[in-house]
Amino acid sequence: MWQLLYDELKDHNFMVVAVAEESRGAEHARPWIEQAKATYWCLIDTDHRVADLFGMVNVPQSVWIDEAGRVVRPAETAGSTDHFRRMDLATRTMSPDDQAARQAARTAYLDAVRDWVRTGRYALPADAARRKQPRITADIALAHAHFRLGVWLRRQGRRAEADRHLAEASRLHPESWNMWRQAADLEAVGKASGPEFWARVQALGDKPYYPPPDLPGFGR
Repeated sequence: MWQLLYDELKDHNFMVVAVAEESRGAEHARPWIEQAKATYWCLIDTDHRVADLFGMVNVPQSVWIDEAGRVVRPAETAGSTDHFRRMDLATRTMSPDDQAARQAARTAYLDAVRDWVRTGRYALPADAARRKQPRITADIALAHAHFRLGVWLRRQGRRAEADRHLAEASRLHPESWNMWRQAADLEAVGKASGPEFWARVQALGDKPYYPPPDLPGFGR
């Protein structure tokens, strides 16, 4: 969907920058990028520095940055919804109604991007954007430090030490699904989408996995 949007808006001084957060190394993300044959910019962030800088905790999230380099919408869910939580785990399928609702949300998000690029609509004033910027607490900053150290230790083959730091990162910043999933991927193939993942999702209760953005087409 991003390629179609880029093709439509590239003559309006618009660029999509896709960033793959992949602590296992660039070689794990590169095949997906090459298969997509995207003509917009695609980067691979093996240290999660983009998530650290912009306060991202999940994927897909996006940040809108204007031509002056100013963040006009801080990190928010980029068109995904919580309909997946009603998925039949045996068949990995969703009901037609949930599929339609999810697609409608994606369309609504892309329409908002179109409006912003063409008219400036939905861009937040500086004060409002600053208030919506995720707050980086001391615990969150320390969590990112533990996470990067854990990833580095993994690369050195020091698994036991690495796992302690990765676990501490998730303890300090439990809202970061990015860090938890990457630690799970480093531990075992498939763990990041297996039973432990679903148990964590169910433990959210009424709390959203994908908090809806403050845009038309998204219920809150």
